[in-house]
Amino acid sequence: MGNLIPLILLACVAQVLNSQMQLNPRTITLLRGDTARLICSTAEPWQVMVWILNGGSVLTISAQYGILSNNPNVNAINCSTNQLSSWEFTLNRVQRSYQGQVTCDLQNIQRQTADLFVQERGNVAITGGNVTVLKGEEILFQCLAVGWYPEPSLTWLVNGREVDQGQYNISTEGPVDVDGLYNLTSNLSVQAAESSHVECLASVSALPTPQASSVRLTVVAEVGVENVCDDCAVLIAVTASVSAVLLLLLLSICIVLCYVRRRAKSSLPEAIRIDESKSGRSSVAEATGGEVNLGYTTEGHSDAGRSDLVVTGETHSQMNSISTHKIPDVVSSSNFSLTTSQSNAPTDHCGDGSKTVRRMTTV
Repeated sequence: MGNLIPLILLACVAQVLNSQMQLNPRTITLLRGDTARLICSTAEPWQVMVWILNGGSVLTISAQYGILSNNPNVNAINCSTNQLSSWEFTLNRVQRSYQGQVTCDLQNIQRQTADLFVQERGNVAITGGNVTVLKGEEILFQCLAVGWYPEPSLTWLVNGREVDQGQYNISTEGPVDVDGLYNLTSNLSVQAAESSHVECLASVSALPTPQASSVRLTVVAEVGVENVCDDCAVLIAVTASVSAVLLLLLLSICIVLCYVRRRAKSSLPEAIRIDESKSGRSSVAEATGGEVNLGYTTEGHSDAGRSDLVVTGETHSQMNSISTHKIPDVVSSSNFSLTTSQSNAPTDHCGDGSKTVRRMTTV
């Protein structure tokens, strides 16, 4: 019991001393290039505040005169109130070399130290790009994470769901240079069951969100194997319908053409007969001047007595017509009666026979 009292007294003294100043945050993790911000506060009166980075002084502040040093990468802002004296220390564009301890030293009062961690964000990429495979095939995806510090955590997502770690492996290479950067390679094997969105994520604690690379896995066999059959059926039905319509149309055209051709053939002999009949009549009419010659004959022999035929007042063309169509002898009724009545009168004879004068009327 007597030993506990001194321990309690020491704890109370330590609490009193700790309450003399505060440094926040006590641990800070940043990405290279970010700005580190720490606040040193105290309720005690002080004269000089010194900021120390990895054992070296980078900024000095006087309670009376303010900032005494000039460093472009370091700055301080007075955030004091009536009850509390506070200064915010800023370290701009932090580098990997800044990683270590940042100390606020209130001279002759107290000093406190915070841990600064500087991380490096690298690159991540899935090699090969988008992939198209048949359903059921095994596909291997490879992810490369290069230039990270510290060693990043790496995960795979398929359609937004995290893949179990047993389905992929990770190999680490690093540190590979003086900066101590890490390179990672991970392989994921997937059986192509459906089209998917595949992502590879790499992250360190300073990153607010992981850095990701994604590709598209397209499974061609899933593009409606069932729908393909339906489409084929529809296509066959449409093709059959169109073919039937075209066949009926072609058959109708053939029937019409055959009917027209038969009608033309059946009417051709009748037209020829009518044409021949008309042509025959026209030739006779042309020969007779449009009237029927009752004395027309087609005798082929020549009559000796016709050599004495006398034609008066006719043209040479009419004679040609007479030579073509022979007209029988026509005796004038007056001459006939005169001859009968005067049979006893003397008749003038020349030579042995009598000369008979025939007259022909050409119509």
